Amino acid sequence: MAPGPPPGSIVVMDWHQSKDSKEYFKKIMHKEQRKLFGLLESPVMAPHSSVDTVHYKIVLCGKSGVGKTALAARLAGLKVPTMHYETTGIETTIVYWPVKLQGSGRVLFFCLQFWDCGDNVLRRFDHLLPACKEGVDAILFLFSFADRTSFDDLSNQISQWAEPPTEHVVKLVFGTKFDLFMHCDVAERDIRNFQETWGLPVLRFRGEVADGLSDVAPVLNCLVENLWHRDCTRI
Repeated sequence: MAPGPPPGSIVVMDWHQSKDSKEYFKKIMHKEQRKLFGLLESPVMAPHSSVDTVHYKIVLCGKSGVGKTALAARLAGLKVPTMHYETTGIETTIVYWPVKLQGSGRVLFFCLQFWDCGDNVLRRFDHLLPACKEGVDAILFLFSFADRTSFDDLSNQISQWAEPPTEHVVKLVFGTKFDLFMHCDVAERDIRNFQETWGLPVLRFRGEVADGLSDVAPVLNCLVENLWHRDCTRI
């Protein structure tokens, strides 16, 4: 896979804060909260402002307890579970995210289908991993800054997804709970060494939940930018 684009080179990163984005973002909001979309639902725009929608499948990977379910919930604007529970199968979450492209000014709706599969059941049932791999567009490898073993397990997680060849699949690494400095078990030099070894960017996601779109915009914009860049370079 080609190197990722420089941040902000394809997507207008702060577009969600501009006035001209309001008619699009209100289609994914209800009473100042995000709408929950089912598999057959989508934002409905007025005929004069129809927008193309692109669909992607994203799989969340990582050791049990790193925050895969919490990340999917936060990106969808859903309530984050207060207690940890092991995902017993595959849970899917639909996230619609409008973006404005740099240069052309074109607006797109990205439909992101997040697949969250429990690490333990993934090891127990052989049919789950092939189901997750089928038609996958992006893989998010997660570790927790508060759990050193989850960081050390990244190499195993990445190797698990090496077959079949996934050179056209977007791969990103997310470190959760990086703001919990009192419990940080992963040093910055470890992150630098990992990036040099694997050639994968490491993004950080706070443990503290903030309100509003600005909490998730950097993560979603980075993800869709890499997906769109992949598609453009494959043409």
